Amino acid sequence: MLVDSPPEQRAETAPASPTRKVVRPLGLVLAVAVLVLVALASIAIGAKALSLDQVWHGLFHDTGTYGDVVVDERLARTLLGLLAGAALGLSGAVLQALTRNPLADPGLLGINAGASAAVVTAITFFGVTSLSGYVWFAFLGAAAVGALVWFLGGSRGATPVRLALAGTAISAALYGYLQAVMIMDDAALGRMRFWTVGSLASATNATIAQVLPFLAAGTLLALALARPLNAMTMGDDTARSLGARPHRTRALAMLAATVLCGAATAACGPIVFVGLMVPHAVRSFTGPDLRWILPYAAVLSPVLLLGADVVGRVVARPAELQVGIVTAVIGGPVFIYLVRRRRTAQL
Repeated sequence: MLVDSPPEQRAETAPASPTRKVVRPLGLVLAVAVLVLVALASIAIGAKALSLDQVWHGLFHDTGTYGDVVVDERLARTLLGLLAGAALGLSGAVLQALTRNPLADPGLLGINAGASAAVVTAITFFGVTSLSGYVWFAFLGAAAVGALVWFLGGSRGATPVRLALAGTAISAALYGYLQAVMIMDDAALGRMRFWTVGSLASATNATIAQVLPFLAAGTLLALALARPLNAMTMGDDTARSLGARPHRTRALAMLAATVLCGAATAACGPIVFVGLMVPHAVRSFTGPDLRWILPYAAVLSPVLLLGADVVGRVVARPAELQVGIVTAVIGGPVFIYLVRRRRTAQL
């Protein structure tokens, strides 16, 4: 079954080494630099590659040329990738800390599936076609599934095993529902088939404006929970003695993850494994302190998402692979590797 690693639990109470105190800020600066480079690559690389001069001209001298139009379209796509990637990375890190489960992320716990099922229901049965409508249905679906997983996992007595099993079972049922709806409704199939895969291709400035307030609120809430979640890793009694309120912290953490994942899923469709892989990678560098894990996840998750989006545009030229497909192809082997390396799966 899934178990927590005792050495890591002890490490969570240990102070950071002097070397780590110096390296972590420098690493974060380097991560931001990498993010800038990947963002520029996302603007310059596509079905038609653009030179740096064309990118610069399109960003700062809009004259309506072909290159300027392409830059405008790719800029919106890149900005949405930055926002959605940060949201997925933060929600994954929060859920891993909340459940003390290194394999937790919004996709594995069913939150993505709940948001997807709600949006597809809105498209098919209620005729909703605007993002403003998607957002509210996505929030409703994500919140309902998050609450159901928490309830089935044992509420206050929830364990990593129960939460993972409940999330897997609910996800399977909801994805079966999605497939059934798409088979029965040919008219809605065209509108749903790209959204349900997960893509940044439909990004617009209006999309970014509509999801930005939700993503900003969820990000601020997640970052504010770093200290209380750190305290909860030592157990509820110790957390209370340190001034934390475990029940309130759990509720706010689920709210933050739901808002972040719901908004990202509404804008891009369900994109899995981003919230799983990045917190794992940064934890080995930053240590278990969420005050560092969360900023690193917010910076490096967009690196992964935008990088996968660029790969999807290049490997299938002149067409493209949706970013949700690329992250799933990358994430499957990485997930297996993490399970084996961390020995979280035991007979």
